[in-house]
Amino acid sequence: MLWEVEILPIGSEKDYEGQRVLASARSQGIAGLKSVISARTFLIQGELTQDDIKRAADQLLVDSVTEQFHVRQLPASPEDISNSPSQILLNVLLHPGVTDSVAENAVRALVRLNLNVTNVATCRRYWITGNLDAAKLTQLTKKVLSNDAIEYVVKGPLQIRDLSLGSEYTLKLTTVPIRDMNDDDLMVLSKKGQLYLSIAEMKTVQDHFRSLQRDPTDIELETVAQTWSEHCSHKTLGGRIHYVESSEGRIVRDIHFNSMLKETIFAATVQIRESLGKDDWCVSVFKDNAGIVKFDDRQNVCIKVETHNHPSAIEPYGGANTGLGGVIRDPLGTGLGARPVCSTDVFCFARPDYPADQLPPGVLHPQAVMQGVVSGVRDYGNRMGIPTVNGAV
Repeated sequence: MLWEVEILPIGSEKDYEGQRVLASARSQGIAGLKSVISARTFLIQGELTQDDIKRAADQLLVDSVTEQFHVRQLPASPEDISNSPSQILLNVLLHPGVTDSVAENAVRALVRLNLNVTNVATCRRYWITGNLDAAKLTQLTKKVLSNDAIEYVVKGPLQIRDLSLGSEYTLKLTTVPIRDMNDDDLMVLSKKGQLYLSIAEMKTVQDHFRSLQRDPTDIELETVAQTWSEHCSHKTLGGRIHYVESSEGRIVRDIHFNSMLKETIFAATVQIRESLGKDDWCVSVFKDNAGIVKFDDRQNVCIKVETHNHPSAIEPYGGANTGLGGVIRDPLGTGLGARPVCSTDVFCFARPDYPADQLPPGVLHPQAVMQGVVSGVRDYGNRMGIPTVNGAV
């Protein structure tokens, strides 16, 4: 049996999420949106009665001081959800496979209340009014209400009957005939197989398995692709770069780097340390998970810098979360372990008033990226007791 707990602010409380949506819509030029009412929803599955669900809401899911709730069984009918004919009801849910941390923790907590819960999912709900054509409504759902990289939007009452996904896994050994592929076939495999390797990289993989006189399994290909990804191997930093700079029609700089990081930042650091001699204040550089510099005669400071530009552009909140997670993790794994005490940040965004209609397809608005990144950094460090003490934008 599937139940829904719909949670809204009580009458005296402000609807901050609704206000955020209105403000963000206006900043992105979505005219005609008049009002937004928001709610957060838990979808709870199990052998449960309505009284069980009310107890779950009262004891765990709802803050009775600032919130009120409604309980209904799914699938819902239009009569179940109170909205006027002028309102449009939109539900935002996570794509299958996207981690729902709130739901996972809710399952564990509800089981501790001796409730027979088998599955939980979360949902955000919006009732909107206004004069929006189809294009503006699509812009609102894709650019303000949701992030289509991880979420999807359902219009009207939810018709979900079951939260279970997929079926019991049975191993199927799949061999990919890469040795006989031409260049076009290799690039189709790279894209459709979500390997995202260049033709040169794909041909290198092909040559390797030709030398082994066998084709790879799909798992082997995925392992190679992950290992060679920008995230794991930092191909840009270690790549061969040919930089040409011109001025007034003349080439003023023409530089080749065989390994950009080693020949720039690494080389400059080594040179500076050698010039400082006994006054060198670096303790460990480019050796461990994070750098170490001298602080005083008794203590050193461990410093870690992390960039998470691409993940944060796709999913700002989660991208910033994991970026800060790496900053905290790596000092813990440096030497015998350093103790993280605080974080700082430098954010670089496009203009928050950038015209929404000039953004490339699939690109989040800079204001949405900024709000998500700031929230992600704030929540990840501060909530575990490692404060973000300052920063810059």
